[in-house]
Amino acid sequence: MAVSRPAPVPLPPTPADRPVYVIGAGPGGLAVAHALRARGVRAVVLERSDRVASSWRRHYDRLRLHTTRRLSALPGLAFPRRFGRWVARDDVVRYLEKYAEHHRLEIVTGVEVHRVEPTGDGGWLLHASGGRELTGTAVVVATGHNHTPRVPDWPGRETYTGEFLHAGEYRAPTPYAGRDVLVVGIGNTGAEIAVDLVEGGAARVRLAVRTVPHILRRSTLGWAAQYTGVLVRRLPVRLVDRLAGPVTRLSTPDLSAHGLPRPDTGLYSRVRQGAIPVQDVGLVDAVRRGRVEIVAAVEAFEDGKVVLADGGRITPDVVIAATGYVRALEGLVGHLGVLDEHGRPVAHGGRTPAGAPGLYFTGFTNPISGMLRELALDARRIARAVAKGLPARG
Repeated sequence: MAVSRPAPVPLPPTPADRPVYVIGAGPGGLAVAHALRARGVRAVVLERSDRVASSWRRHYDRLRLHTTRRLSALPGLAFPRRFGRWVARDDVVRYLEKYAEHHRLEIVTGVEVHRVEPTGDGGWLLHASGGRELTGTAVVVATGHNHTPRVPDWPGRETYTGEFLHAGEYRAPTPYAGRDVLVVGIGNTGAEIAVDLVEGGAARVRLAVRTVPHILRRSTLGWAAQYTGVLVRRLPVRLVDRLAGPVTRLSTPDLSAHGLPRPDTGLYSRVRQGAIPVQDVGLVDAVRRGRVEIVAAVEAFEDGKVVLADGGRITPDVVIAATGYVRALEGLVGHLGVLDEHGRPVAHGGRTPAGAPGLYFTGFTNPISGMLRELALDARRIARAVAKGLPARG
């Protein structure tokens, strides 16, 4: 267990034995911890792994941010210019390590929080690994949007003998060179892994699609798609849907002949349902050239074969399930009535759920304007709300 020493903060308004606990040392947790300390509030970050940015370290090697360097920085520290416009995974990790060091955040590693509950006097009790019981003034849950891999309950999956892995286990294309690979799911992760496999020498790459996504170019004539996302963030959904239609038709070719027709639902309507557009980093070209083949959704596994929704049966060497993640918050806070029917927090940012004052959530939405940008904004909102609710300085 490692603890970094915080810089002295004058007249802290929180008692030394009852700090604000931040659960998770990813970008959301680190940003909140800094924003709290900037307001004179002692924040202790609890991280279950042995270092910060643990989830970022597990992402595939090829990954780069789809948001710009300038609009992805957390409060109080810019990304170095040498990292380029689209920051690579390893550079994100370096940045988060530097962020914790630069702001001298108080981080305790090797501690997993299993359950939080109110104390009855306005505070919060955290039950953590090793039998620890920690009492805090407030709690910020920042365990991440991509917490636990999700694999659909496909019939026959448990007895399937072929090679199968979740996209969270994928790192690089080298082990799959010369092999027939089926990628299941066409979110940004599935699309990028498919392209990575093609460029890495896979003999055949198929991409199983259930719901056709909106596909956007990451940048057009220097204008990043994120800029548009920021501009339309607060506009009415129907208006954005109408505006997005002509833009996507002009910027992205029609792939209907290759199995990817244009979606019949609006872009922003889909975003509000949790489906972020696919940022094109090579998929469109790979599909047009036939290097990535689009096939129907996976329905089941049977007799060593993959059964598709159109009745087809295929026998790939490897199946990679890019089927997303679940937030896995039920054990931690499910008993408090603060989650919706999908397991998502009913409030986030500077707002707390009704009946749970002092409990905050960050990083559980996937906004069109960029996750890291929203984490930075949430951090300031949470710090402001926490500081406002604390006793006045003595």
